[in-house]
Amino acid sequence: MDSFHWLKDLFVTTDSVAHIVLLYAIVIAIGVYLGKIKFFGISLGVTFVLFAGIIAGHIGFTAPIPILTFVQDFGLILFVFMIGMQVGPGFFESFGKQGIKLNGLAASAILLNIIVMFACYYIFFDTNNTTALPMMVGTLYGAVTNTPGLGAANEALTTVFPNGAPQIASAYACAYPLGVLGIINATILIRYICKVRLEKEEEELKAREETNANKKPYKMHLEVTNQYLEGKTLLQVHDFLNRDFVVSRLVHQGELCIPNRDTIFHVGDQMLIVCAEADYEAIVAFIGPKIDIDFEQQDQPMVCKRVLITNPKINGKTLASMHFSSVHGVNVTRVTRHGMDLFASASLPLQVGDKIMVVGPEDAVDRVSNQMGNSMRRLNAPNIATIFVGIFLGLIFGMFPFAIPGMPVPVKLGLAGGPLIIAILIGRYGYKIHLVTYTTTSANMMLREIGLVLFLASVGIKAGANFFETVIEGDGLLYVLTGFLITIIPILIIGPIARIRYKFNYFIIAGMVAGTYTDPPALAYANSICSKEAPALGYSTVYPLSMFLRIFTAQIIVLFFCG
Repeated sequence: MDSFHWLKDLFVTTDSVAHIVLLYAIVIAIGVYLGKIKFFGISLGVTFVLFAGIIAGHIGFTAPIPILTFVQDFGLILFVFMIGMQVGPGFFESFGKQGIKLNGLAASAILLNIIVMFACYYIFFDTNNTTALPMMVGTLYGAVTNTPGLGAANEALTTVFPNGAPQIASAYACAYPLGVLGIINATILIRYICKVRLEKEEEELKAREETNANKKPYKMHLEVTNQYLEGKTLLQVHDFLNRDFVVSRLVHQGELCIPNRDTIFHVGDQMLIVCAEADYEAIVAFIGPKIDIDFEQQDQPMVCKRVLITNPKINGKTLASMHFSSVHGVNVTRVTRHGMDLFASASLPLQVGDKIMVVGPEDAVDRVSNQMGNSMRRLNAPNIATIFVGIFLGLIFGMFPFAIPGMPVPVKLGLAGGPLIIAILIGRYGYKIHLVTYTTTSANMMLREIGLVLFLASVGIKAGANFFETVIEGDGLLYVLTGFLITIIPILIIGPIARIRYKFNYFIIAGMVAGTYTDPPALAYANSICSKEAPALGYSTVYPLSMFLRIFTAQIIVLFFCG
């Protein structure tokens, strides 16, 4: 038996590095595997790491509190920063005409979540108990299934309770499972309240796709027949039409060339034009009719090649500043970013990770390709310096005190809010200061998930010691009940308003609800009942602002009301 003494020490010597690593490995592995199990077709995912941590803490399988706190905070910082990097590029673009309405509805739902939480607090709990409101904050973030908000609230509570903050993860764990089910069931209830027919909603989406022109690139071959264009330059025609288009190839008197801004138009010229789909009819009406022509059969060899931008020096430069046609003798006809085709307008800033469609003589295209980098190997290498520069700036910003009238102490954005805001700004504007912000989706997800499981495991282990006393002997059932009310009431108010007042398609509403609650299972349900991209559109439109507001309001509630 003595020969196995080392194994026993590995599990019980809580201050050894090996024990701490073993603890996290076991908790995270068990939690991740349990999270794959589906209940009624729904899985709780990585959040099961929290429950695995609670069980470990309850049976005394733990680590020193300072170590748990450090890993918890580091995991939180990494998690929220990578979220900010992900949503940053589309954060401000989400406020389009329709986006303003959807984000307004999402913000209203978030406000209603908070109002219902306070109502439940005053109705069901003893307001003289200093821990009651913090526990309700934990219930709130379990009810809305938002783990970053839990982290932000936890971090803010350490400021308010320097001698030991309440373990709000217990309330979070009570409310979370019913929160996931409540979001989906409330979305289904909206369908019956508003008497929605799914077939009719699908037909509406299909009709909208057919009638609404979008900004996807549109390619066509035209012949110049407008006598007015005789002797006019490409730049003059472009300015007169006041619409963006690119002439990638032009045939004049049987000779093929790559036009630039000074190329002169002649009646009878044949050209390949790329423009926004919404503009093609106006361009055809002004220049001339469509024709059938195969530019590949012309005498001069031309190539059309997708080039990947991996050269950091190109980051942030506009297409106009690159002088592709005048200097290089090639044209860029479209830009692909994050899987979406964008029209190559002159003012579009290029970013590392973009793919550009380059048309021109083969040797010229190869020169441009070399200048752009076009190295997948370079792109796959993580830009880890940008991540830690961002975290450094985010921590400084998060610790900066903001004096607010009426507050006894200055407010700080903290370890969650500061890195989140800086990450959003870097993700959107980093190219302006020559920061390469591109990270592959898999790399972002990996770092984000590592941060999340480290945070959840730490919170669960710390909360585990008193979890069952809190739930069974304390107010556990009240947390479940109030959490369910916090989940469904805002959805049942905002959903019908979005449908009846603003006439949104039901599938967009379902995606908006999932995005407001930042809940992937709810999005998965919405996608399962719709063959179009409408749920994903609603989700992605409100997700960036919702994630920011969830994290930011968590700290505001704690600092303003829990002190």
